[in-house]
Amino acid sequence: MSNRDDNNLAHFAERYMAQWNESDPAIRRKMIEEIWAPTGAQTLVDPPVEIREAAANLNFAVPALEVRGHHAMQARVSRAYEMFVASGEYTFEVGVATRLPAGLIGLPWSMISRADGSVAGGGYEVIGLDSDGRITFDHQFIEGVR
Repeated sequence: MSNRDDNNLAHFAERYMAQWNESDPAIRRKMIEEIWAPTGAQTLVDPPVEIREAAANLNFAVPALEVRGHHAMQARVSRAYEMFVASGEYTFEVGVATRLPAGLIGLPWSMISRADGSVAGGGYEVIGLDSDGRITFDHQFIEGVR
């Protein structure tokens, strides 16, 4: 991989993470429209244990949690911002993005406590892009979010 590819990948990763930390709803919406394809989807691969247990108690398979399209992504990103960042308690930080087979991108991230810099949670994204470099799908794996 060339330095240019590394720089482009790092820039993509920074833009991706910035949308989750953005306080201005209008700027956040603009970022989503730039980063995500119009029908782009994010799927939470490992839903919270409460959802998995409720499904199991009803003898259902674990449901896919998915948002699709700019409007739904705006709601998803805004809710995450409200839950974790708006209070000033946490910020999201991106790790080093990597190119995966089949043209995919792997993107680790952490939720960092602003009080002491400790890691409160994190996850990993497996992202596919369209020919314009916008996200068509994002499979999100979350670890240890408190």
